[in-house]
Amino acid sequence: MTERSSEGLDGRRRKLLFRAWRRGVREMDLIVGRFADVYIDKFDEPSLDQFERLIEVPNAELYAWVTGDETAPAEHDSAVLRELIGFHGKTSAQRAAETGKAGGKGR
Repeated sequence: MTERSSEGLDGRRRKLLFRAWRRGVREMDLIVGRFADVYIDKFDEPSLDQFERLIEVPNAELYAWVTGDETAPAEHDSAVLRELIGFHGKTSAQRAAETGKAGGKGR
């Protein structure tokens, strides 16, 4: 479950954070939810649009793109998707440093 509070977020960001953590498949909740915890308050409007489009993608497709099993089609190949893919590939220590929290050890 999210470690981030939705306090201080506007309505759109609150909804996106909620949806990121409740995709219906636990693995995708963790992949997309953790990413949203870190970036949801940093996205500008075009990035929010991109993230919202990614939230609409079925879990199996998005998972295949994030893991590199498939290439995302052009309409979904966005800066936010590339950030999500990069974020997923980072170690817990790198993610902790990004969020400013003490973290676990990397590989």
